[in-house]
Amino acid sequence: MNTYMPQPTSVHLPEPGKRRLDAAADQDGVAASAVAVRLIDEGLRMAEHPGVAFHDSPANGRVATLSNGPDIAEVIDVLTSLDARGEQRLAETAEWFGLNVSRIRVALDYYTDHRQEIDGQIDRRNREAAEHRGRDEVAR
Repeated sequence: MNTYMPQPTSVHLPEPGKRRLDAAADQDGVAASAVAVRLIDEGLRMAEHPGVAFHDSPANGRVATLSNGPDIAEVIDVLTSLDARGEQRLAETAEWFGLNVSRIRVALDYYTDHRQEIDGQIDRRNREAAEHRGRDEVAR
């Protein structure tokens, strides 16, 4: 006997999120509610199991994967602080973190779409680091 019974829940999405949800549903050829259910489930699983992410697998559909690596804000902070440009900058950042350049490109693509969010994280990290340095100097 299947004990899974869907329960209705009302969710009000900001317009940009609704547009992305609808676009994902159109791309997958499914209802927006199906995409929302999947994303909520995956998001809760990732919250319960830090370090786990999900991706599409040609053979197995959606699969859980290990998601090891630095925060995107860390990658972008290093990337933007380097003197190198272009491909050399990407290569140096990849070497700095011990990652493949393709992972740096993923971080850069995310940054391109969510620049304000990542810049805010970098600013907060830099302020916190400055505060810690100031406290350390006073303690000496």
